[in-house]
Amino acid sequence: MLESNGVSLRAVEPEDLELLYKWENEEANWKQSNTLVPYSKYILKRYIANSHKSLFETFQLRLMIDATAEKKTIGTIDLFDFDQFHMRAGIGILIADPRDRKKGHASAALECIIRYSFESLSLHQLWCNILEGNEESMNLFLHHGFVLSATKREWIRFNGIFITEYMLQLINPSK
Repeated sequence: MLESNGVSLRAVEPEDLELLYKWENEEANWKQSNTLVPYSKYILKRYIANSHKSLFETFQLRLMIDATAEKKTIGTIDLFDFDQFHMRAGIGILIADPRDRKKGHASAALECIIRYSFESLSLHQLWCNILEGNEESMNLFLHHGFVLSATKREWIRFNGIFITEYMLQLINPSK
């Protein structure tokens, strides 16, 4: 279930610390993740140590994206703001190195997490937020059936500029 088209999703391992430290502290990623401060290795070690806890305890799940042909970890995919009562979760994805993008990895990872969310977790819907100008992400999620449900004008302030954010949703087609 967590493999598709040359990509596999797996749990976070202690060996992922350096990658996570690098990716979480890459300022170019902060705009998309709405991050304002760097993460310490101490905090990331604690996060990894607690990553065995259930989605139902922590309300979030991070999986590492491995490109099987390249035999390397290329990014992360997250479920967050998990709401068991309303049966929904937010979703975020990062393919860290631009050289690993536009190869279908994000699409394969998204396909896996959608299937997992609807079949194993029995979620009713997934949602995501995408900043104006991020056409690659917009096209990715639209391609997988997400629909635009809200436009939050000038919602995110980054480097003194206000940016519009779009909310997309995918309703479980089998529900």
